[in-house]
Amino acid sequence: MTLEFSEVGFAPDFVDYNQAWDLQRRLHAEVLAGTSPSTVLLLEHAAVYTAGKRTEEHERPFDGTPVIAVDRGGKLTWHGPGQLVGYPVLALKDPHDIRGYVRALEDVIITVLAGFGVTGTRVDGRAGIWIEADGRGPTRKIAAIGIRVHNGVTMHGFAINANNDLAPYSMIIACGITDAGTTSIQQETGQDVTPRDLVAPVAEELRRTAEALIASDGPHQVKAGGATEQAPAEGALS
Repeated sequence: MTLEFSEVGFAPDFVDYNQAWDLQRRLHAEVLAGTSPSTVLLLEHAAVYTAGKRTEEHERPFDGTPVIAVDRGGKLTWHGPGQLVGYPVLALKDPHDIRGYVRALEDVIITVLAGFGVTGTRVDGRAGIWIEADGRGPTRKIAAIGIRVHNGVTMHGFAINANNDLAPYSMIIACGITDAGTTSIQQETGQDVTPRDLVAPVAEELRRTAEALIASDGPHQVKAGGATEQAPAEGALS
């Protein structure tokens, strides 16, 4: 079992979304073929809106800003400067336990946030990691997960709001959710935490979970249309 990490690009060298998506697809094919080890891509995107398979027309940007349609689970979200995006391309030990994989990613994010003094939690029926309603405001989303698993190998992944501007979320119905807000580590703590600051703790926590998640003898392929063809995760990356 091997897990590698690749830092694709961080400020000021923001990564174009389509460039990262092409990289994911090439890496997915290599992991599936057994020519590359399971790898986590870590990066900071240039500003972009992306729409998962469940996005509805009324949830798109109110100003007509272009949106990239993608093949992950979930709905509409924004990526951009100040947000750490992680794309694990992993050969899963149990490709049918997609919910277990999602929960492992949630555990990683909760632990990383705790290291910065932020108490993240799950919300029943909603993907991603949240801050519970308190004196600072109503329930708000700080990280999200939107995945696809094909032939036992994962794509897409998670995004954690570090010190990004939250204004772009006001132009969309983020993740199809109308009764909660969006936040960041900086918003919650006043600390100027950058995406680069999150790389080491995220990598450390993913390494801790790698043995339980990753197949030691390559991906266990499944037939098209099987349980791993579509990601069941409910929200989009945000």
